[in-house]
Amino acid sequence: MNSNITEQPLLMPKIWLSPAKINLFLHINSKREDGYHNLQTIFQLLDYYDELTFSPTQDGVITRVSGNENVPEEIDLIVKAAKALQQATGTSLGVDISVVKRIPAGGGLGGGSSNAATTLIALNQLWNTQYSNQQLSEIGLSLGADVPIFIAGHSAWAEGVGEVLTPMSLPKHYFLVVSINKHISTGEIFSHKALTMTPLIGKICDFSELINPHNDCLEAAIDLEGEVLEALEHLKSAKNYLYQPRMTGTGSCVFVEFKHEKDALVALDNLPKQWSGFVAQALNTSPKP
Repeated sequence: MNSNITEQPLLMPKIWLSPAKINLFLHINSKREDGYHNLQTIFQLLDYYDELTFSPTQDGVITRVSGNENVPEEIDLIVKAAKALQQATGTSLGVDISVVKRIPAGGGLGGGSSNAATTLIALNQLWNTQYSNQQLSEIGLSLGADVPIFIAGHSAWAEGVGEVLTPMSLPKHYFLVVSINKHISTGEIFSHKALTMTPLIGKICDFSELINPHNDCLEAAIDLEGEVLEALEHLKSAKNYLYQPRMTGTGSCVFVEFKHEKDALVALDNLPKQWSGFVAQALNTSPKP
């Protein structure tokens, strides 16, 4: 229990922006004894957001009052994050949470992890629980390997299971992100026979120009959902893009990078109607509420 908690008047609700991320590459180095995998990646934050609203209450009850209805509350990372912080700190306060979802679920864009991190950061402030980012990250890591990057709030080179972070300042390019509107299970990817490995551990300087932008989860994702390959092949028809089209995380969303927004918007207009997509600009730091 955090003995530093002090009684504070409840604050008025406000909207917190919960950003998406993409992996500019993803190398799986080895499998760990705990079942997780050691990896190397670059997390690039994007200015594409879910919106979360938190209304603190005095009754100690955590309630998701609207949004995210397709996810049962007992497995919703937003609710789980709120309960984890409440339990860790011993606060007697509760909260009503509203969610506006825009980030596609199960696409490798980190929406659930971002929501969990945003919840921890917001309630740490609203409940005045005074946890450090390191303490919040420890709670977050128990919820998902990608949660710490969103708590850190900075695009970063990542190692370990994704929690060992070195902040990076990356070009503020534009990305067309495409969803094939299919969910790919992370568990299925990491247990798939087509999962590849990159045992040679790289150094951060080697990736300054994305020398090896391969995603080791790609072949497994394509085996599970062939449309991933179709979407990648389609993106190669775009004009003026930088680097090759890639898949983010464990899939199923793919993306291609542009220097100029207008080129990304043209590519979005040419997207086949069976898929959805959006254009977003790179962020180096998460927005403040």
